[in-house]
Amino acid sequence: MPSKSKKPLDATDSRIIEALVENARVAMSDLAREIGMSAPSVTERIRRLEAAGIIRGYTVEIDAEALGYTLEAIVRIKPRPGQLHLVERMIEDEPRFLVCDKVTGDDCFIARLCLASIDELDPLLDPLHERAETSTAIVKSSPVRARLPPLVVAPAPRGPK
Repeated sequence: MPSKSKKPLDATDSRIIEALVENARVAMSDLAREIGMSAPSVTERIRRLEAAGIIRGYTVEIDAEALGYTLEAIVRIKPRPGQLHLVERMIEDEPRFLVCDKVTGDDCFIARLCLASIDELDPLLDPLHERAETSTAIVKSSPVRARLPPLVVAPAPRGPK
């Protein structure tokens, strides 16, 4: 398991991360040219960012609509007493739940799911209703998708005056 780094990034690491978020498949030679370093130097910095646990992996973004899922819904789920673990397992076992967060407050889970049509919603949620209360909202648009959090960049070292 990588160690978790608490030290701020330098400006070069920040630029590398931003470039990889934009396109994780970029060739090292192209990334190095964009950053203004050699490819081996950029590769070594990426390895250090991975070892520090800052970069955890690389992924693919899928367009659910292109796969036939025309709707997304956000479901707030409040398990009945003693049902928390069973409800959590039901959510984990349903592949149309794309993301699920265990949260504080009135609800225990907030989940996002994809649907081919609204007709799928009740059959998908009905099994949960024996063990939980749900509240559902259909997603109209997503002005902000998953994005990079603000990067803390260490100030550049000052040279002699």
